[in-house]
Amino acid sequence: MFVSDWMTKKVFTVGPDEYLSDALALIREKRIKHIPVLKNGRLKGIVSDRDIRDYSPSKATSLDIYELHYLLANTKIKDFMRTEIETTTPDTPVEEAAMIMMDRNIGCLPVLADGELVGIISDKDIFHALVDITGVRHGGTRICVTIEDRPGSIKEVADIIRKYGFGLRGVLSSYEGVKEGYRKAVIRTHGKGDFNRMKAEIEGAFRVCRIKKG
Repeated sequence: MFVSDWMTKKVFTVGPDEYLSDALALIREKRIKHIPVLKNGRLKGIVSDRDIRDYSPSKATSLDIYELHYLLANTKIKDFMRTEIETTTPDTPVEEAAMIMMDRNIGCLPVLADGELVGIISDKDIFHALVDITGVRHGGTRICVTIEDRPGSIKEVADIIRKYGFGLRGVLSSYEGVKEGYRKAVIRTHGKGDFNRMKAEIEGAFRVCRIKKG
């Protein structure tokens, strides 16, 4: 799955010569957290609700509320925006975008195609992708099992699941928290089958497993 599958395509933007109060009004009206700054159709910067919150209290320590509103209404976005921007492309795998956001501690990535802004992917979009990929919204049994890291090991678990009448809704794996030569597999099932017999066989075949019935 790629960034293009999950990004928000309708992006609200501002210009560098608009004012900080305009950006704040747009954030509140549209209930968004990040606003790209465009000039002549090109990305020049970005403004976030966190930037504005961090800016306002520092000024509020020495200004009264009226002076603060005046300051926001007279501070141009070009004098406030962040110009060092991490971006991504529509054909970037969504997990790579998530990794960049996590490593850089940022909440969004503007999406560029041939230099043109075509979308934005945020932490909320990443959460949406995670919920969809795992299939958690559709219920089913969640099986987390530590297996040998070798060809066919996931199939062995899947064969037991299918043996008792269940299908596979999602399959994920991870190497975090397990010793070398092993990995964790997380499988979510769908359909109706013999849960108790499936659970008993999986627990008998794999020493480390957790099974939660949906």
